[in-house]
Amino acid sequence: MSQELSENLTRVAADVAELRTRVHSRIVGQEAVVDGLITCLVAGGHGLFVGVPGLAKTLLVSTVAEATGLDFARIQFTPDLMPADILGSEVLEEHDGRRSFRFIQGPVFAQLVLADEINRTPPKTQAALLQAMQERKVSVAGKNHDLGRPFHVFATQNPIEQEGTYPLPEAQLDRFLMQLQVNYPSQEEEIRIAALTQADLEVPVDPVWSPERLVQIQNLVGQVAVDQGLVESAVTLVRQSRPGADAPELVRDYLRWGAGPRASQFLVHAARARALMHGRPAADMSDLRASAPSVLGHRLIPNFRAESEGLTGAVLAQRLIA
Repeated sequence: MSQELSENLTRVAADVAELRTRVHSRIVGQEAVVDGLITCLVAGGHGLFVGVPGLAKTLLVSTVAEATGLDFARIQFTPDLMPADILGSEVLEEHDGRRSFRFIQGPVFAQLVLADEINRTPPKTQAALLQAMQERKVSVAGKNHDLGRPFHVFATQNPIEQEGTYPLPEAQLDRFLMQLQVNYPSQEEEIRIAALTQADLEVPVDPVWSPERLVQIQNLVGQVAVDQGLVESAVTLVRQSRPGADAPELVRDYLRWGAGPRASQFLVHAARARALMHGRPAADMSDLRASAPSVLGHRLIPNFRAESEGLTGAVLAQRLIA
């Protein structure tokens, strides 16, 4: 390992620790969710946050935007939202007697986009984010508009309400690097939350990163070593999630569809990012095991038997890893 890489690893670990501290100055508990969110940032991916209302999902994302200095845009997804409300549209203007079209950018042209309650809008509008999330560009009126780097979409979803909601299609779920389950706080944490005042939540969070620093960190992920055995373990795990004659009994009994090849790529990349966050030059099996539930959970499609027994994709992913 070169001296330069060693210094970069030490600095990244310190930066990540400082970012955690800044976020927890406003967010109580939720350590696993915060770590998952930072992993998404470091890996350059997108995150889906699932949890009941009132668990500070929106506050968490906006706090991270402040702490990283990223340009932030929040889109409240509603049943009447249209694709143009997200992407932007062309308007006809007249200047010096000549008419021309001018493109007005939508809120997706931000470095960190919060898609709040993404399942409350119809599939037509949900699909407006597909190209942006995969290719970092959008096509409007036959023209491509680049989004640049960094670019992240963090979406929230309420798992309880079913009326007036539209489940995300598998193609869109597959574009999220991780799905993070936001659970209720412990009693001690909830006491601390109840004691907070509005003034406490409005205290500014000084940025500890910058967009340029985030891109530098993301460029370092590829320098984290991954041996062939770890890659094969990731691929084996993903392939075992697909129902078939040679699949584990758990998979044959409870899954309709398993994860695709993108899951293998994301799993290895998330393991690299997690190792980098801890200042290590190589990813190991602990990084793979820690990342796998969040990477695989939303890519496993349970069958009717699993749904009748209350088994979600995340639960089945945990059992498959075990």
